[in-house]
Amino acid sequence: MAADGSPPVPDVRSGIGWDSHRLVAGRRLILGGIAIESDLGLEGHSDADVLTHAVIDALLGAIGRGDIGEHFPDTDERWRGADSIALLRHVVGLVAEDGFTVTAVDATVILERPKLAPHKRAMAERLAETLAIAPERVNVKATTAERLDAVGRGEGAVAQAIATVVRPA
Repeated sequence: MAADGSPPVPDVRSGIGWDSHRLVAGRRLILGGIAIESDLGLEGHSDADVLTHAVIDALLGAIGRGDIGEHFPDTDERWRGADSIALLRHVVGLVAEDGFTVTAVDATVILERPKLAPHKRAMAERLAETLAIAPERVNVKATTAERLDAVGRGEGAVAQAIATVVRPA
């Protein structure tokens, strides 16, 4: 009971994440931990998985622990070529360390090609497995930029995510 006699209220928080990477030849395209057939991949210090990076930033924001660049700086050679799912696992540990549980993630990937519809379920399931939550609590959407801006011209990809976490009262 709270001091005023009301029942305790759980600490529910949300965080927003956003990431972008340039598409280049000679790299694998990894989204949500899933390798996707493509002639171009995302350029970055790690595996450049924009979807997983956006989820990481959303979780870090929800628990007030900064951002992905603070935890995994691209100036640190330890993270060169890193598997973003492994980075997400580490962040899930921070969420638990702070007494929170991930309850839901909703994310959007913006990419002209390849089409992601056939891969959305696999991406959501891989993220859910890593987050230790039921697959129906992770939603992955895919869209294009309708040929507007650099993403619309096929030069890169963007992902955004919102994550909700809860800590019991």
